[in-house]
Amino acid sequence: MTTETQNTVQFTPERLAKAKEIIARYPEGKQKSALLPLLHVAQEQWGWLSPEVMDYVARMLDIQPIEVYEVATFYTMFHLDPVGKHVIEYCRTGPCCLMGGEEVYAYLKQKLGINAGETTADGLFTLKEVECLAACGMGPVFQIREKYYTHLTNERVDEIISDLSK
Repeated sequence: MTTETQNTVQFTPERLAKAKEIIARYPEGKQKSALLPLLHVAQEQWGWLSPEVMDYVARMLDIQPIEVYEVATFYTMFHLDPVGKHVIEYCRTGPCCLMGGEEVYAYLKQKLGINAGETTADGLFTLKEVECLAACGMGPVFQIREKYYTHLTNERVDEIISDLSK
């Protein structure tokens, strides 16, 4: 990474203060424990975690970049590519499928005109397949940020997409 890139990737003053507060929670030499919350702060700011952003977090924690990459690539909540304004994380496990999830998911893909891992041309929606969202009794289900949308039907998908498109 060039020095120029290092200088352009920086937290806003507010997020930098938050990052420092998070790091201060942990004893000296144990700052790596702040990695998950710092990745959340970084994703809040940039919308996704580029290699430059992950390197920035590694420097803040005085750890190797690979240690950040290992964590960021393990958890599906972190986006390693640019994503739309609304990331629809759709459960693809058995219980949701048994409750009609495959049909609703096919409808959602057709409605948005994209497949899993893609973003709509207007930048509003990204579809992401995930494993269990722990709402098996309420399937089919998807999550957008912290909100769960349960008991999905094609009509319910139409309402949600319409509301989020405004």
